[in-house]
Amino acid sequence: MNRTRHMSYIALLSALAIVINLFESAFIPPIQFGIRFGLANIISLITIELFSYRDLIFVALMRVTIGSLLRGVIFGSAFMISFSGVVLSSLAIMLCHKLKTSFIFMSIISAIAHSLGQVLAVIFLYEQVNVFALFPILALSSIATGVLTGIIAKECIKRVKRV
Repeated sequence: MNRTRHMSYIALLSALAIVINLFESAFIPPIQFGIRFGLANIISLITIELFSYRDLIFVALMRVTIGSLLRGVIFGSAFMISFSGVVLSSLAIMLCHKLKTSFIFMSIISAIAHSLGQVLAVIFLYEQVNVFALFPILALSSIATGVLTGIIAKECIKRVKRV
């Protein structure tokens, strides 16, 4: 694949991740304790499967940075919390990919890592260690949302590879 085509795909994946992130933030209210589905993570899973670790980091950082900029929370505490979740989630995806784990397992671990990153950011930013008590609830919900996003991403990849 030539460089221009590669950059076009990465830009398209970044734009998709941003739109899904904004859509989920605006139209799908969080479940109790701020639990969200994490639909934009589908794009991260697709990116790692089709491209490289570097591309995954780029798409994930674009998603959180531009998404936060468009929502007007850039460099605030909401951005820092989201950024922490995305970084830890991306590292988990890269580790699982390197270990050649199943796609759904990768998605679950990524969702749990995202929740852990956000909880750690809240503890650091607000000095509220008691927030860690929510982590078991968030981790359990991450299993369900991780399965959901993993199944969707797996189906998307099957369809993309057919073309």
